[in-house]
Amino acid sequence: MRQTDLNDIMAFLAVARARSFTRAAAQLGVSQSALSQTVRGLEARLGLRLLTRTTRSVAPTEAGERLLRAAGPRLDEIGAELAALSELRDKPAGTIRITTHDHAVRSVLMPALQKFLPEYPDIKVELVIDYGLTDIVAERFDAGVRAGEMIAQDMVAVRIGPDLRSAVVGAPAYFKTRPAPKTPQALTAHNCINLRLPTLGGLYAWEFAKGRRELRVRVEGQLIFNGSAPMLDAALAGAGLAYLPEDDVRSHLAAGRLVRVLSDWCPPYPGYHLYYPSRRQPTSAFSLMVNALRYGG
Repeated sequence: MRQTDLNDIMAFLAVARARSFTRAAAQLGVSQSALSQTVRGLEARLGLRLLTRTTRSVAPTEAGERLLRAAGPRLDEIGAELAALSELRDKPAGTIRITTHDHAVRSVLMPALQKFLPEYPDIKVELVIDYGLTDIVAERFDAGVRAGEMIAQDMVAVRIGPDLRSAVVGAPAYFKTRPAPKTPQALTAHNCINLRLPTLGGLYAWEFAKGRRELRVRVEGQLIFNGSAPMLDAALAGAGLAYLPEDDVRSHLAAGRLVRVLSDWCPPYPGYHLYYPSRRQPTSAFSLMVNALRYGG
């Protein structure tokens, strides 16, 4: 196989996985037109159409899917082995990409990384904030961070934080005109601050449990955000009730800036875990970071 064929196959894989010439070109650091020309050249040499292109999307053809399944895992394994060679260096090095969300960054990742990274100046960690259920293999992440019960069974999971607990809160000014809800069902009569998840574009349903009873309540309100920080600001401003991590609101509760309701319906749940594919060959840098993040380690 010619070197140009291998490079062209890698270009095709980037487009097929990203389902977009624009995103793939950004990942590879080339222009969209150059990437399109490369893939067309590969298709011409093979005599096969590998991608179906429309004005809105790009998808592999049957031949493209076959090439993706056959070549993708093999090239990923080669890339992982090359990255693992960093273990032979005197100093661990490399960039580790992690998909997570903002609360995990604040509460778990940054406190640990602030201690870890100064010891290893050649290691870089890229944290990508994402509330969706990202496919870390397809999106080329080294790992993801999510609450324990949200992790797929085929992943290696390492606990990196204590149990979590949510809190329903509102400002004292909000409760001057509305009675505090006594049950989760009563939230339907309140102005609630919603969180939109990118997965299917839906709004997050607030989760409650008491004893053996479990409820998911789809609340309504005038404000919708895609992150927890502006939700907290809106709750502090008296704009409505918010469902937030307990540690994000603890200081505001103590200072009287927020009032908590339905605490008996918000039990602890499994905390954050770092997860990655079981077949992944960890580099020295990745292994060191996992040990630094490991809860209780």
